[in-house]
Amino acid sequence: MDRIWQWAWDRYGARYSWACWVLTFPLALPIYLGWSLAIVAFERSDRYIEVVAVNVVAVLAYLYVLILPGTSGVRLGEQWAAGEDVDRASALQATYRYGRAAIVRSVVLTVVWAAALFVGVGTIAGASGSRLVQYAVTGAIAATAGQLITVHSYTEGALRPARAALTSGAGIGDSLPRSRPTFTTWTIAAMLAVGFAFAVLGALLGDVFDVGRRGPVLAVALGGALVVVCGPLLWAAYSPLLQPIRDLTRGTERVAAGDYSQRLPVVQDDDLGALAASFNRMQAGLAERQRLQAAFGIYVDPGLAARLLEQGDDVFSGERREVTVMFVDIRDFTPFAEANTAEDTVARLNALFEIVVPAVVDAGGHVNKFLGDGALAVFGAPNDLADHADEAVSAAVLIHRLVGERFGGVLRIGVGINTGVVIAGTIGGGGKLEFTLIGDTVNVAARVEQLTKATGDAILLTGHCVDALVARPPGLTERGSHALKGKSAPVHVYGLNPTA
Repeated sequence: MDRIWQWAWDRYGARYSWACWVLTFPLALPIYLGWSLAIVAFERSDRYIEVVAVNVVAVLAYLYVLILPGTSGVRLGEQWAAGEDVDRASALQATYRYGRAAIVRSVVLTVVWAAALFVGVGTIAGASGSRLVQYAVTGAIAATAGQLITVHSYTEGALRPARAALTSGAGIGDSLPRSRPTFTTWTIAAMLAVGFAFAVLGALLGDVFDVGRRGPVLAVALGGALVVVCGPLLWAAYSPLLQPIRDLTRGTERVAAGDYSQRLPVVQDDDLGALAASFNRMQAGLAERQRLQAAFGIYVDPGLAARLLEQGDDVFSGERREVTVMFVDIRDFTPFAEANTAEDTVARLNALFEIVVPAVVDAGGHVNKFLGDGALAVFGAPNDLADHADEAVSAAVLIHRLVGERFGGVLRIGVGINTGVVIAGTIGGGGKLEFTLIGDTVNVAARVEQLTKATGDAILLTGHCVDALVARPPGLTERGSHALKGKSAPVHVYGLNPTA
């Protein structure tokens, strides 16, 4: 039925309620016609043709009053389907009110209508007055029980395409309140009604076929026939109720695969609708978390971001580590900034950092911060890195080569590298924290980078860095000891020819 309702909505959206009225008729007629023919057979009458005609007219009228096609309850949705300017939230709310009213109207109407139909059929079949009273009671109870089987699933299934279309691409259904009765209540009521309807119908058939005289095997055969005939009808009745669960199953599979792009249609205002709305809110939260994580990975080094997300920022409360620190700075950048626009200046910096950051990260390092026209990188924190001095030197050589290839002689850099012990941890307050390195090792690396301007080297290493190397690179030249600003003792340095 789901496909039939969807087809009807796609083709007759502007007149959907009328299409529902027409499509429901062949579904409802066999049920009441079966009861009516059973009454004729029970009365040993042959007025079958008249009873069929009465059922056709009565069922059409009954369904019209039940569905009320074209009325205000569904009219907003039909107007929206026709392309008119209709508020979708109002139209969706109208379908919920219409559905609840239709369920109540169906149960109340069926009691009176089914009793009148059974009495009319009994009269045509020639039943006595006392028998007509029994038929009225039977019709009111049995037909109402049958209505409980299908009314909720029918209403939700028929309105599902309209509601799905109204909520498509929007979250207007996610905050709607849940109404009563709930899915569980209706399911229990439907199960009880199914049992009652089968018992009554089986008793009538048992009398018609004289089971008492022919034996219990006939009773088993009649029970099997009822299951074969009514089973597909019951599946059609209950299947729409399971669709939100199927939607939820597919939704969880998508989310598990990392796809947060599709919302669940909130097409019911019972507990299943509330569950779908809750899933959508959860999915939106996960999508927002993914966006924040992606942004976090852009503005923070990916390795640092991953560790923070896994373990929390308390892991960076402060730890003593031996690391290798590298400063990269652009030579003669101040005159360039004065002679060019701000946009050109920023573009030049970004072009450089497009080289520096991947080279550092690929070598296992961490770009700690950007300092105007330079950058501070560390190897060995926050994550352990074997041979961090060698990795830092390799990254420096690669950066120098790539800068030369990218800019030629237009842009030149200086690199200072030092190895030593630092305190690595977070610093800050008032809700603003930053992972940083504290210690003389960092200051020396910065001073050594400045020293490259005096020595003429593109890359300058301290003696501590050279001592920490596992393998000395070619092109290493001793530059002697130099006094550095803020240092009481001179620092021994080595120049590295990156083209060696």
